[in-house]
Amino acid sequence: MNGDREDGESDAGSAPCYLHELDAAGHPVDPVQARDLGRWRKSERERLIALRMALPAEFRAAQAAAIGAALDTLLPPGSPVVSVYWPIRAEPDMRPWMHALHARGVRVALPNVVAPGRPLEFREWHPHARLAHGVWRIPYPADGALVTPEVAIAPLVGFDAAGYRLGYGGGFFDRTLASLAPRALAIGIGYAATALATIYPQSYDVPMDWIVTGDGPPRRRGG
Repeated sequence: MNGDREDGESDAGSAPCYLHELDAAGHPVDPVQARDLGRWRKSERERLIALRMALPAEFRAAQAAAIGAALDTLLPPGSPVVSVYWPIRAEPDMRPWMHALHARGVRVALPNVVAPGRPLEFREWHPHARLAHGVWRIPYPADGALVTPEVAIAPLVGFDAAGYRLGYGGGFFDRTLASLAPRALAIGIGYAATALATIYPQSYDVPMDWIVTGDGPPRRRGG
């Protein structure tokens, strides 16, 4: 017996540590509420990924084209650095749009997971870039220069009307947006069918500035 108890207290002489019950801002967290939220998000994540993977390929391609056209209206003037992503699990495939951006002289980057708990890094991409495979076998430019995006495009598993994004649960994108200085223009893209009433945002969740689904005009956060 090691004296550990299931309620998180210890039979040892030292006082218990409550750091795991504080959120990123140092506010107390109800552990039962946090557990229930985690379970709900996991269930919704699985449901919404299955929903989008069942969408016909032709529909997904048409939506990706419409999303690209809408994104063109949101990019700031000049030639900013725009981070996109390599599509997995039926996410909108923005690779044709990436090629079009590059042809227009826009610098394109792809994210890469460096390590758990750390922000993403971004490496510049071009159509002939040599690709390496990172976490989850997702490609990224092996020799691309490290860059800081001015516009960050994030795939949505789900989203709500307040602009909050349900992702894959690793917190990489939220952590990255919070660390970028100056903050990038954050645009979430996905399918209208994955809208939620709310994701029950927490202090560590970072809202998107815009949501683009290809169904109707882009949605501004709070608009």
